[in-house]
Amino acid sequence: MSALTGIQTAAVVMMNLDHAQAIEVMRHLSEPEAEGIAGEIIRLRSLDAETTARALSDFHRIVQGHLPPARGGRDIAAGLLEASFGAERAAGVLTRVSSAMTGSSFDFLTSVEPTQIAGLVDGELPQTTALVLAHMPVDRAAAVLAELADPLRTDVAQAIATMGTASQDAVAIVADSLRARTGVFATRDAPETLGGVQPLVDIINRSGATVEKALLESLEARDSVLAEDIRSRMFTFADLVMLDDRDAQRVLRGIDIRILALALKGAPQAVADVIRRNMSERNRESLDEETRLLGPVRVSQVEEARAEIVRSIRVLEADGDIRIQRGDEDEYVA
Repeated sequence: MSALTGIQTAAVVMMNLDHAQAIEVMRHLSEPEAEGIAGEIIRLRSLDAETTARALSDFHRIVQGHLPPARGGRDIAAGLLEASFGAERAAGVLTRVSSAMTGSSFDFLTSVEPTQIAGLVDGELPQTTALVLAHMPVDRAAAVLAELADPLRTDVAQAIATMGTASQDAVAIVADSLRARTGVFATRDAPETLGGVQPLVDIINRSGATVEKALLESLEARDSVLAEDIRSRMFTFADLVMLDDRDAQRVLRGIDIRILALALKGAPQAVADVIRRNMSERNRESLDEETRLLGPVRVSQVEEARAEIVRSIRVLEADGDIRIQRGDEDEYVA
């Protein structure tokens, strides 16, 4: 190989560390750093001994040639990420890495409106449409999903959740077909992609409250186990109690008082306590006054207000500004 980049060298070091040591190092990285290294570990499926030794020249045992060639691949990256961040966060990181590595196949759709994309896939099998959406950024995939009418929308959602890997040839055939319809010249360099429940959760997380509610209800009627799996991975308004006070304060700084007043209509007391505890006395007084002025409101208004707060929380979590403590994550002690 030619000279390795800095992040590739870091990936080779991680690949050659003892598994426990690699996990400990990964835990000290930010998610963007972990994503970059995980992506390189996946790309560097195998390295010759010379390249490995060159990348690890600062390590005496490598210089002496006592280590075998390094091994990478998706399984290696997934194992390190899961042990470092937990299964759920690792799935999100791998999804973003896979999206970055495979999205080029459908880059030609970047400038196409969601309505037009929905028209392009009209008449295709749900599995084909699911393949397209799985390759797209989640925001655009959510917009396209919203353009589909039921039962097709639910068919596509179910196909995303149950999708396995797709071969390069399958991705290339679908991409070529859509390019032909849009008049864009095709290339054939698409790697495989991975579907599953987490990519669908990411898409639903970017959808509006109406689409989210309708889709989950429809999936519940078809496959209650799948629907429950999706719900368990999604942050809901009631899950505000899982935020620590500092993160709750960060969330509340960006929320309008009227939205908060609407969202708290009929909310569980524990959620109301978290919100009120993390507001200034002046803002609590404003919230009380806004609540008195609201009077009776439609359920749909309450749901949309709660969805707006949840969307803000999801954005902050995705950006790494806050952390949500899920039930399956280990807690830390000093």
